Amino acid sequence: MSAEPVTRHADHDHDHDGHGHSHGLVDRSIIRSREGVKAVSISLAVLGIAAGIQLAIFTLSGSVALLADLIHNFGDALTAIPLGIAFFLRSVRGEKVAGLAVVLAIFVSACVALYATIMRFIHPQDLTHLWVLALAGVVGFVGNEIAARVRLRAGKRLASAAMTADGNHARIDGFVSLGVVASAIVVALGAQIADPIIGLTITLVILKITWDSWNTVRNATIDLDHVDDEHHD
Repeated sequence: MSAEPVTRHADHDHDHDGHGHSHGLVDRSIIRSREGVKAVSISLAVLGIAAGIQLAIFTLSGSVALLADLIHNFGDALTAIPLGIAFFLRSVRGEKVAGLAVVLAIFVSACVALYATIMRFIHPQDLTHLWVLALAGVVGFVGNEIAARVRLRAGKRLASAAMTADGNHARIDGFVSLGVVASAIVVALGAQIADPIIGLTITLVILKITWDSWNTVRNATIDLDHVDDEHHD
């Protein structure tokens, strides 16, 4: 028999000594906190490992497309920290702040990647270890897809807009990582300029993700405020 969703409203309220309270609501809050921290911890570990592998490969290849993806994946891993703290503290308002932190981290990573890409246009560099570079893109894709599934399932189960936004973001990032694979293939065919061009494309996609994530978090504010009000009733 499957467990009841933790977001289900309490079925039994009691009034002891004139003070009404809901046992189900308290239990649900604790379970939600634990489930949220667990999901965040798993996704943090997965993205951290993927980014670490990509960092090692970047030192060999010097690909700016990989650098853009690497910076973004490190940023994604770090966004799990404020979200995890919010769940640990069982703070709905904290989740809203964490959602904004996610958006800010995505935007900052886009700016850093854009700078690195522009510098590569100014100072071209021949890439090496192309097969390893392609592997880095695959690692990024797999890592982001695993993190996306963990976050999206938790976001739906816990009714967390911030977790859901982060999950959708990670899923798109997985396909962005495939751009690194494309860079390795095109450069192997003799077009070195493809690397900064693909790096720029990845940066533009990250900016689009920033805008979409901002809209998701902004539109979810009313829903989160409603949940917050319920917790204080």
